[in-house]
This record gives sequence, structure tokens and C-alpha cells, in this order.
Amino acid sequence: MWGIIATWTMSKEGIEKAEEILKMSGDSGDAIEKAIKEVEDFEYYKSVGYGGLPNEEGEVELDAGYMDGDTLQIGAIGAIRDFSNPITIARRLSKEKVNNVLVGEGAIQYAYQNGFQRKNMLTSRAKIHYHNRLKEMKELELKPYSGHDTVGMVCLDELHKVVAATSTSGLFMKKKGRIGDSPIVGSGFYADSQIGGATATGLGEDLMKGCISYEIVSLMEKGLSPQEACEEAVNQLDTKLKQRKGQSGDISVVAMNKKGEWGAASNIEGFSFVVANACHKPTVYIVKRKNGKCIHELASQEWLDEYMRKRMEPIYKK
Repeated sequence: MWGIIATWTMSKEGIEKAEEILKMSGDSGDAIEKAIKEVEDFEYYKSVGYGGLPNEEGEVELDAGYMDGDTLQIGAIGAIRDFSNPITIARRLSKEKVNNVLVGEGAIQYAYQNGFQRKNMLTSRAKIHYHNRLKEMKELELKPYSGHDTVGMVCLDELHKVVAATSTSGLFMKKKGRIGDSPIVGSGFYADSQIGGATATGLGEDLMKGCISYEIVSLMEKGLSPQEACEEAVNQLDTKLKQRKGQSGDISVVAMNKKGEWGAASNIEGFSFVVANACHKPTVYIVKRKNGKCIHELASQEWLDEYMRKRMEPIYKK
């Protein structure tokens, strides 16, 4: 049994690439890296990789994380600039004995010394988004933090190895050097092949307060199904944040256990995810909340077409 689950509809094409590897008894690490690279390389997804939205200084700073559930080895980079496919750099770091998490200039130096491909990651489309947001903020005093989605995935192969990984450009108009949950092990991602894996997307500052990916895996170890673990972790953190500080940011998660069973939960409406396994072709679902429970609704072709139309429609300077 193999399986893979990922946050957001933008992961579908990547999941289809991963499926080709997994159904040929390929390695889950290879599959998840291939899937995330597919998202990173598509410039119309403005929250990951090439075409990602810049920080407040107009620079695209990227974060990524990777964890091997067999060895518990981790690799992560934060605030790296001008290198394509940060997930590949993060995976390489997971093979190092030490120095597994690098940020800023250290991450850039490591990538350069190890021959990774340099690339200007700021596209003309992202520049227009940046220009428009500056104008909106000046005229309407809008908050800058919006328009961000992390791609996170959990993958199981036929040798029962579980891996988890993430990639993101983070919050639009974030402070230079800001890092959210995505490259933080236990918050943005976690994998243990003896149990399963989980990954998160949303407001990183709040997700880190609950170490939510580790919490989901811990709940699965205690016997909860992936769906039960996702719902309990999301509801507990959402409630705690509202009690302690009066509000909670977006919290969305997906998980898969060592049996290939999966789950997804969110405290918002409209969170989508993609899942595939040997008996289930790559499929997009939308999470609907009802009485504290999360229902998975199949995305219609009309919904999928509208999703892509919105992301690829022309944009102009305001």
C-alpha cells in the first residue's frame, strides 16, 4: 500500500507526478520531492517557489522542510533567495550529520557551494502583485499579511517509509528574514514511519504555538485515526488560542498513518487538499465544517476550472 496527501488544490499536478513513482514501487522521498518541485516550478501559484510573493522589501524569500520517517533525519532552509526548488536543498540537508537547518545567508552559501541552480525567483506577475499591494496599503491601510498558502505533503511508499515535506514563500509582505512554521520540524511537518506523518498550512505564528504536526502524529500513536487526530489537534489549538489571546489564525492540516489511512481538518471554510493511493486516483477535496467536525466534499470540475482560472487570469497595475 502506498499513499500521498497534500495541502491545497495546487498540489494536484505534483501528486500525479508522484503517483507515477509510487505505483512503480518507488521511494517516498523521491516521490514527495518530485511532487513539490512541480508546485515550486509553476509560476501561477503565488505562494510557493517561482512566482512566490515577495516580502515588504520586494524580495522572494523561500522556506522548505523535509523529514525522513525511517531515520527521523530532518533538513530545512529558511529565507533563502535566488535558488529554485528549495525542497531539494532541504532534502540534501537531511542527509548531513549536523547543520540540518540553515537560514538566510547560511542557506544561500550552502546552496551555492553544493551546486544548486541559481534563479531569479521574482516574476513580473509577482512584481505587479507587490506594486498593487503597496498602493492598496497606502490608500486603504490594508493589512499586508494575506495571500499565502504552504504546500505540505505526507507520503507513504510500499516499503512503509513515511516522509513529510513543505515549501512556501511565506506571508506576502512579511518582514525580511521572517520564518513561519513551514521549515520548523514538529510545527510545519513531522514524520515517523512507525506511526505516520502530518503537515500544516495557515498562519505560521499560530501553528507554531501548538507544534501541531507533531501533536497529530502523537495522537495517531495513541490510537486515533488520522481524521480524528487532525480534528482534535485543530479544535484544541483553535480553542486555546481564542481563550488565551481572543482570536485564532488559519489552521489547516493533513495527515496519513503507516497504514495509508488519511485525514484533513481546518478551522476555516474553503481549505482544499489532494489525496491519492493505489485504489484512489489523485482527487481534490474541500473541507467543510459542521458541528465541530470536518466533512470532505469532492471538488467538482466546475470548481477546479474556476480555481485555475482565478490563478491564471491576467493582472494589471492599479
